[in-house]
Parts: sequence; structure tokens; C-alpha cells
Amino acid sequence: MSKIRVHNLAVSVDGFATGEGQSLEAPFGHAGARLMGWFFGTRAFRSMNGKDGGSEGVDNAFASGWGPGIGAEIMGRNKFGPQRGPWEDEEWEGWWGDNPPFHTPVFVLTHHPRPTLTLKGGNSFHFVDASPAEVLAQAKEAAGGLDVRIGGGPSTVRQFLEADLIDHLHVVLVPIVLGRGVRLWDGLESLEDRFTVESVTTPSGVTHLTFTRR
Repeated sequence: MSKIRVHNLAVSVDGFATGEGQSLEAPFGHAGARLMGWFFGTRAFRSMNGKDGGSEGVDNAFASGWGPGIGAEIMGRNKFGPQRGPWEDEEWEGWWGDNPPFHTPVFVLTHHPRPTLTLKGGNSFHFVDASPAEVLAQAKEAAGGLDVRIGGGPSTVRQFLEADLIDHLHVVLVPIVLGRGVRLWDGLESLEDRFTVESVTTPSGVTHLTFTRR
């Protein structure tokens, strides 16, 4: 049976999974690269972008878990790009260029659907206005029996947690204080009761928290 997974979701010690002021030049807002600095030097990240090299320690072991067994991804509109409201530019193809790293169907949650965007490498972006359960049904069908990844951002992950639709949640606690942005944990009191929780702290200073459905 396919599972619903979240990987590499970085959160500051005050609970923010993205900063304030997202823009084309600043995908994580005022957080800059601070949330994902642990990730950018790993072999997994470099391989994802067609490059060689990178670290191979514990951070890389966690980072590399995001890909195997995934048949589709669901993401929020703000992970796809910085535009708000009706689409002003349907030529915009996302942050990743013409060959994104997903290589699966991707379902983008938005109140403003637009035609499917098909790019290189088996990437197709479907823009849907649907509830978590409704879009998950579409993604499972597209995944063909493989797992579905909830790619973020924090508001999208929170919606799926609120609906109790997550089987595996990997959160990376980063020792920074952002003070503002979009929080992950709001409204999720006693979330840990649904999961077995494990933690590993690595030399980079981050703590990998893994929540596995009981």
C-alpha cells in the first residue's frame, strides 16, 4: 500500500518553515539560505541538480530519502513560485528551470487552476483547486502504486497533517530564530500521539525528527 511522505522540511527553533517576504529572488523570504544550509552541501542535493560531489554524512543519508519510491508529489502554490492571486504570467515554469528534479507528476494546490505544464524529464505540473483528500486521490492514481510526497510549503503540510493523511514526516530542526514567516506546528497540538518519533542530531547542528505513523 502506498504511503504519504514528507521529507527535508526545515523548521527554525521558533517554528517557522519559511521566512517572510518571499519573492522571485528570495524563495524562502528573509530566511535566505539559513533553513536549508545543511542540505545544500550534500551529495543528494548536488545530484538532484545534475552535479557531482557533496558530503556523504548523516545529513546526506536523510536528504537522499526524498526520492526513492515516489510516484507523484503534491505542493502548495508558493512552493511552485512567488505569484499570488490570478496568474499574471502563465509562462512561468517554477523555480527549477526546464528540467525540474521531481521527474513525476506534480499536483500544485491553487485557487486559480491553469493548464497542465509539461517539462523535460517526465515532469508534469497539474494545477488543481481541491481539498487535501481530493488532490491526494488524484496523486495516488497518478503514482501508480508508488508513494506520494507532500512537498510543502508549511501551510500545505499542515493541512495534510490536520486531515491525518501523513504516514511519514521528516522535519529538520535548524538552530536559528526567524521571528516571522509561516509556522508549521500551529493547531497541531498532541500531533506526536499519532506517531513514533525518533531524533538524530548531526555535526552540522541540525536535528532530524522522524515521525512514523503507528
